[in-house]
Amino acid sequence: MAPVSEDEVLRRFQAMIDGMGLEDLRALTGQVLTQAGQAAAEPVESRRRPARPEPAVFRLRVDLNDAAPPIWRRLDVRSDLTLDVVHQVLQDAFSWTDSHLHRFVLGADDVWDPRGEAFLCPYDVDDPENEDGGTPEELVRLDETMGEPGDVLRYVYDYGDSWDLTLRLEEVCHPRTTAPPAACVGGHRGAPPEDSGSIRDAESLAEVLDDPAYFDPADVNARLTRPYYVLRQRGLPRRLLELLPVLELVAGPGTDDLAHRLASLDPAAPGPSTAEIAAVLRPHLWVLDRAASDGIPLTAAGYLKPADVEALAPLVPGMAGWIGKANREDLTWPVAAFRESLIRHLGLLRKHRGRLVLTRAGAAAHVDPRALFEHLAGRLRPREGREFERDADLLVLAYAAVGEDKVLPLSQVAATLTDLGYRYSDGTVVDEHAVRTYDRNVYGVLLDLSPEPAVRREHRRMSPVAAALARAALGMTTHP
Repeated sequence: MAPVSEDEVLRRFQAMIDGMGLEDLRALTGQVLTQAGQAAAEPVESRRRPARPEPAVFRLRVDLNDAAPPIWRRLDVRSDLTLDVVHQVLQDAFSWTDSHLHRFVLGADDVWDPRGEAFLCPYDVDDPENEDGGTPEELVRLDETMGEPGDVLRYVYDYGDSWDLTLRLEEVCHPRTTAPPAACVGGHRGAPPEDSGSIRDAESLAEVLDDPAYFDPADVNARLTRPYYVLRQRGLPRRLLELLPVLELVAGPGTDDLAHRLASLDPAAPGPSTAEIAAVLRPHLWVLDRAASDGIPLTAAGYLKPADVEALAPLVPGMAGWIGKANREDLTWPVAAFRESLIRHLGLLRKHRGRLVLTRAGAAAHVDPRALFEHLAGRLRPREGREFERDADLLVLAYAAVGEDKVLPLSQVAATLTDLGYRYSDGTVVDEHAVRTYDRNVYGVLLDLSPEPAVRREHRRMSPVAAALARAALGMTTHP
């Protein structure tokens, strides 16, 4: 049957409504609007497939669409990578800098076709004006979008220049046990640089590239060995991976190797022994044991009684170099801060009828130093909330993770937070004091994990157990 032309459709519609009364036209309009609304509300049917039970290596050919001559890369990519990591692979493969928005689309030739299934970058996920829907890219594995040779996935980077790529699966390979997340095995011609206006022809590219024909897979593979991929595989918080490049920019290229130091940590290395953990958790265990029976009585003003302050003070690392009797909690702020941390930050104690009593977590942990260590790691794990506290905690934990027996560079943390745009309410830049004193910060908890108060200068160093706790809080190890 021959297709009906647009003119013929309009003629038939005109003939249908001729002679209709006002009520009939209103009824017809209501039906059309209802059906249109139902069609618009229907979600795009998901084309995702089950993830492979065992990861493979996908050999992909990735073409920059409409480039003349062709610009492409051949990549071996682990099938179990999530699309946010695949995005980073594509950035490195085409020498881009991840400075713009992007998305993946499955089941459509055009990335903006509403019939395609979109996998979105974080900005698009959070954009209140995004009415198209879509799935966060970090929730989708590559092998959920393709699985057989010939399968295609679309990608666009920089919605202005619209660098649109076609990823085509050429071959499914069995992975080597040491297979990296991605490797470049071939390609053709140099990629257009950032913000060059979507030029794709050789003549135009010759104006912005020294040699548009130059391409060397070794250059791509050098970028694919950067710490990001190791740290992402180890499950470090995504926000921390976003902060590390900012940190390097603030410190200057090559002057701060925090990312490399994190990547060089051996996740299989043995953690501290139970005896080592118990040694640095002495003040915690003393308070929990003291509260285990009938609780710890408080004064009418809500402070620890003098006898308890005198017994606890020698155990608290923050008392290093303290001058004074240390028998009144209101005049002995390291003891007061430690006790308050056990309540507000660590959730081990609570106030009840004028006494400090154990919470359920405190009751479970006070007899087992290793269980207490794991509880602290869970409480220090950064969570979504106030952005300054989250970012400061992540940076402090990262430096502590690699900073065994070292003093944390709080000035560097403060400078990075300032570069991220954080300020005091009066516009003053972030300083070390802010990093040490913001509410419920992890820095104070880590400093409380010292074998003994000793001298004040040594108190500021990260003990081996504190470093191990920071690694556990970042998800770099599952057990101490």
